[in-house]
Formats: sequence, C-alpha cells, structure tokens
Amino acid sequence: MKEREPLIVGGLVLLLLVLWLGFPIHQSPRFAGSFLGGVLGVAGAVLMLVPLAYLIVKRIKRLKRRITPYVSMRTLLAWHIYAGVLGPILVLIHTGHKFDSALGITLTAMVLIVVVSGFIGRYLMSRISKEIKSKKSMLAQASSQYEIALEELRANPQQASLALHLRHVLTRMFLSTADDPNAPMPAGVRTVRLAESVADLEYAVRTHEVFKRAFSKWLKLHIFLSAVLYLLLSLHIWGAIYFGLRWFK
Repeated sequence: MKEREPLIVGGLVLLLLVLWLGFPIHQSPRFAGSFLGGVLGVAGAVLMLVPLAYLIVKRIKRLKRRITPYVSMRTLLAWHIYAGVLGPILVLIHTGHKFDSALGITLTAMVLIVVVSGFIGRYLMSRISKEIKSKKSMLAQASSQYEIALEELRANPQQASLALHLRHVLTRMFLSTADDPNAPMPAGVRTVRLAESVADLEYAVRTHEVFKRAFSKWLKLHIFLSAVLYLLLSLHIWGAIYFGLRWFK
C-alpha cells in the first residue's frame, strides 16, 4: 500500500484539478445551498481538519508519547495525506462551481495551492532524500575504489604514462570490437575515471542537498499557507452559520 501511495494520492490530486477546471463550463448556483451540497461541505470541512492531528501530535512531545502507542506517526501521516486531499475534493464539489464571493474564491484558490504544494513537497522531498542516500553510498564506494587504484598507481608509477593512456583510449574508441572487454584496465586510466566519478557524485550530492535545504523552507511556507486556509475556512463556516445554515431548510 505504501508503495502505491504516491500513485493513489497523485490520482486524487489530478481529480481535484479536473474538478476545478469545471468552473468555466459548469455552474450550479443552488447546489451549495442544497441539503446534499451542505452535507458534502460539512464532510469536506471535517476531513480538512483531520490533518491538524498529525501536526499537533508531531510537535507536542507529551501528547506524542500518549498517542503513538495506539496510533503510529506513520498512520497519522497517512490520515494527514488522504484526508488532506479527499476533504478539498468534497469541498470543491460542494461549491457547485459557483462564484459568489471574494471569500469563496480565495478559499477555493487556497485549497488548490495548499493541496498541490503539499503533494509536490511531500513526494519530491522524499525522492530527493532517497537520491542523496543513494548517491552518498555510491560516493563512498567510488572513493574507496579510487584510493585503492591510487595506491596501485603509486606502487607502479610507469602506468601513469600519457602514451599508455592515449593508447588505451584510442583502442577503446576505434578497436573496441577487437579489444577484450574483460582485459584489465590500466591503473592510470582507472584512477582518472574513478576520480571523475567521485567528482560527479560529490557534485550531485551537493546539488541534492541544496534542494533539500530549499524544501525545508518550503515546509514552513506550507504550514503558513495551511494556517491561512484554516482561517479562511473558519470565516466561511462562521458566515454559513450566521446566515442560517440555509442548506438544511
């Protein structure tokens, strides 16, 4: 299930975006105020509050110690992700693709921004972390092989001859069919190639770490946007209560 999570959540996000595209071609002014529209709106709002559980438990250590023996943080994260997408889908259906107020338009826009930014940040940051781990493992292996080749080259300095390097390169380029692929590579050539691999891997690791630091700032931005979303949602709910919950009439 965990392996299919990005695919499932990606499909739900795509559905959300497709539903949003219905605004220019479909409008139902009375649907949001109907009984079904009201039920969808309430259900969507409740689901949108579920992600708060993960954020609160994660940051309050005392609460985390009490909750995690019964519900793991991984489970809470799964609730956070799925409820954070399903809730906005229900809310978007609840709107009936109706533009009636600046608050409703802003709330809809914030829902889309928070969901899409959350999806990109969650899975792209996870992918970058895996790439860094993989590249560091490859870097350690290449560095070890480079040190071995360097010691071999120091023990046999004649293998570092430029003529030998050129001969080996030309043989590989023009006589590869006649060259034995299993023939041992000269230590000088192997050392140069390993040095290039180490340099490439170090550059890749540094690049990925730059993206990782950037996404750590993204997390703060995502939390801020979520706070704005909850504020707008609170105002929307207050307005619905103030004007009489007319969809239940």
